[in-house]
Amino acid sequence: MKLIGMLDSPYVRRVAISAKRLGIDLDHEPVSVFRHFERFQQINPVVKAPTLVLDNGEVLIDSTLIIDYLEALAGSSLMPAKLKQRLRSLRLIGLALAACEKSVQLYYERNLRPTEIQYEPWVERVEGQLAAAYSALERELEKEPLKTDGSIDQEGITLAVAWSFTLLVVPDQVTAAQFPRISAFTAYAEGLEAFVNTPME
Repeated sequence: MKLIGMLDSPYVRRVAISAKRLGIDLDHEPVSVFRHFERFQQINPVVKAPTLVLDNGEVLIDSTLIIDYLEALAGSSLMPAKLKQRLRSLRLIGLALAACEKSVQLYYERNLRPTEIQYEPWVERVEGQLAAAYSALERELEKEPLKTDGSIDQEGITLAVAWSFTLLVVPDQVTAAQFPRISAFTAYAEGLEAFVNTPME
């Protein structure tokens, strides 16, 4: 199976790290939706990263759906089985994915849209949403820290990938001082083998 996309995408990196944690080997092809648009279009006409190309040629998109398939393939899960713990994991993952989305929106606004047509009220709204997502995550970690015992589950993968991505593309929006628990957990996660072997490009 081939994972198509750049590892500076939090969604691609999330899938790549999850696959490693599940013991699944994926061939990674670093194809950019911007620099290699036509090549990506030949693989997946929607040009959406990540794209997973199965051995039979079928194509899957969306990181959450790809991870769901990989878990079924592996016969194991990175999510808790018990409902209460699973609900919390889903809440954390949702907040982390929202932070990814808002970071992407800010990055695109700043780097793809000409300055003279950027709409400041919308930018301020997105910045507020990004801050709200991380504030909610920080409160969750204050109530119940994530494990730092050498393991990592899906909520931890997604949170750490999101934080590293935000620091990469919109570093003016967050600081370790604002969100010390998120920052500390991400430092732990980035030291794990699955993360070290899956660096942002």
